[in-house]
Amino acid sequence: MSDSLCVRIEQYYAAVPLLFADAEVFGPLRLFVRKEPGTPYYGGPSHAQPVAGDGVASTGDDIARVRARQRELGVPEAFEWLAQTAPALRSRIEAAGLPVDERPLMVLDPHRPLPEPPLPDGVTLRVVTDDDPALPQVLALPRLAFAEVGTAVGPAGPAELSATAEDLVEDGTVEAARPTLLAGHKVLIAAFAPDDTPLAAGHYHPAEGATEIGGVATLPTARRQGLGAAVTAALAAHARDHGVRTVFLAYADESIARIYAHLGFRPAGVTLLIANQPARS
Repeated sequence: MSDSLCVRIEQYYAAVPLLFADAEVFGPLRLFVRKEPGTPYYGGPSHAQPVAGDGVASTGDDIARVRARQRELGVPEAFEWLAQTAPALRSRIEAAGLPVDERPLMVLDPHRPLPEPPLPDGVTLRVVTDDDPALPQVLALPRLAFAEVGTAVGPAGPAELSATAEDLVEDGTVEAARPTLLAGHKVLIAAFAPDDTPLAAGHYHPAEGATEIGGVATLPTARRQGLGAAVTAALAAHARDHGVRTVFLAYADESIARIYAHLGFRPAGVTLLIANQPARS
């Protein structure tokens, strides 16, 4: 893992939340505070991270002040950072009583052409815009998929997708997503059945010439058809075509990592540490 790649990823994690949030500084930590309720960025942004290049170790008091502010805001007490940029932070986070999860990263080989995984008959891919009639269902798809963890075929299908989409319309999630898509801060790509039901989807947020692919999810009844791989490849190709030089992603399961490896992603040698962080969806 080169130092230059680490710097690019760290700069990305410092920059992309500012598309949706303001930063409040607590010594060597910064907390991202959403500008508007419901603005979508992974599980927030409402997480804290070390100030890039600060070089000052966070203390238990710094962590406590951030957590108090998160409680005041009514958001999860979440922290997220690259392991090698703040190696001492993990022990302090754990000492404060927060669970810490590891998320290995993979980066797309910039010199390797992207494959085009085959799609089932009749299935098509497209970029989902702010005025796409399928937007509510596309946004609902990760809710269903991440509720049924793993890659096995599950019971949730089109009926459940429609019901969840209606919930997201009613609670304002869909309207909150439209300006983000219109501004180009978020790119959504989905795979659609012939009747225009979304079967798989994912997104990326470009910033600083880099992006992390996230939220790749497949409707449980449509799993085991290569749809997640096809969406991931399409996202990476779209990002490359629009000037993104560094494309990376995080994963939690080795079986998923093998799929990404077939697309040209390689281990980045960096671990993303997440303390009580909401799902990256």
